[in-house]
Amino acid sequence: MTLNDILVSMFPDGHAVKNDHGVLTGSGKLRSGGSALVVGVTDRTAVGVDEAIRLAGFLLPSIATGSGPVIVLVDSDSQRMSKRDELLGLNEFVAHLAKSLIYADLQGRPTIALLYGHSAAGAFLGTALATRVLVALPGATPAVMDLPSMSKVTKLPLEVLEEKAKSTPVFAPSLSNLARTGAVYATWDDTTSLSEQLNALLQALPVAADRRDVLGEQRGGRLKAADIAERVRELALQAR
Repeated sequence: MTLNDILVSMFPDGHAVKNDHGVLTGSGKLRSGGSALVVGVTDRTAVGVDEAIRLAGFLLPSIATGSGPVIVLVDSDSQRMSKRDELLGLNEFVAHLAKSLIYADLQGRPTIALLYGHSAAGAFLGTALATRVLVALPGATPAVMDLPSMSKVTKLPLEVLEEKAKSTPVFAPSLSNLARTGAVYATWDDTTSLSEQLNALLQALPVAADRRDVLGEQRGGRLKAADIAERVRELALQAR
């Protein structure tokens, strides 16, 4: 689906979403009444300091102006690989964007990301994975890190990682593997109304607490994370 197809299907009663050089800002009317705040990245745009601060700058003042969800549409490259962005502190800008989304959710504006294209690395972490729930459309291609890059970082041969990826989802990019780890909550049907699927999700939205580790355990993609997180929580409570 194209961005326009998605906006029409998700907001059949109208929207005011603008695409300014790959940065999306605006709002859309919900079928159930009210409106959703819309932000995002499109056209495979890399997320640099400029994109991150523009998105956070639109989001933060808008949180108190309504009560509807925040929809984050994502089709991005990775974080921008440039000397300028790194020298300006790109990691801090991306973290600020992520914290802005988390803050919106904590202020009663439930955050839902829709991944409909590509996203990777810091751009993926600072947008789609910073929301309460991430859903995707078929054909989306998420990757926290691709295998060649992972090979460079870990110093493991690419062939070893490719073999591990066959049985261990955390080693493998792709929509299906990220769904198994619990990172992707659900894959929507792109042949039916996105508005109806959004409404159904809003009616059954998981609580704000991050329970992706539990979902990953249930799906067999992350067998240890939920148990370890619970043990850490118990130890922290005992130390209070």
